[in-house]
Amino acid sequence: MLGDDTTTQRLRLLQAEFTQYERTGPGDGRTATRVEAPSPINLGVLDYITGATTEVMEHTRAVAPDAEPFAGPLPGLYEWSRQQTANLDAERQAAREALIYRQGLEHALEMGDTTVIRKHPCPGCGCWGLIWRPAVQRAVCPSRYCVDADGLSRTWELKTLAHHHVARQLGLKSSAT
Repeated sequence: MLGDDTTTQRLRLLQAEFTQYERTGPGDGRTATRVEAPSPINLGVLDYITGATTEVMEHTRAVAPDAEPFAGPLPGLYEWSRQQTANLDAERQAAREALIYRQGLEHALEMGDTTVIRKHPCPGCGCWGLIWRPAVQRAVCPSRYCVDADGLSRTWELKTLAHHHVARQLGLKSSAT
């Protein structure tokens, strides 16, 4: 809908490069003898990819129960979801796009790229330069004036950032015509 294939590219990169097992050096001392060989792939990233694809398939099936089964290669998952839900109303299509965009942000964070968060304005005050805090899994507004009732910096979930991004994009698209 928005014509953005960044999420697909991030998923492809995550699958191709980040599932490989990260090799560490021999260490600086003695280690225990291994009983079993290490996994040839990074199981944490594989579990993450499985969870993300399952979420998209379940969402697509929930809003379009008559959707065809997904049978293509993994990077085609988002295009499949768009095709299967193309006849839905604008609100449901926007929800689908917000899910896809949120997953794109999650893919980037899984690869260690936190700069994708800085490219979004704060939904509360509109200032730029949000900071990703991995401990709480939220984006934090850097403005000292953007605080909650307790005087703490306001934080935002990725789904909120994705919702506001999609709403801005759709608003720009509708006002340009």
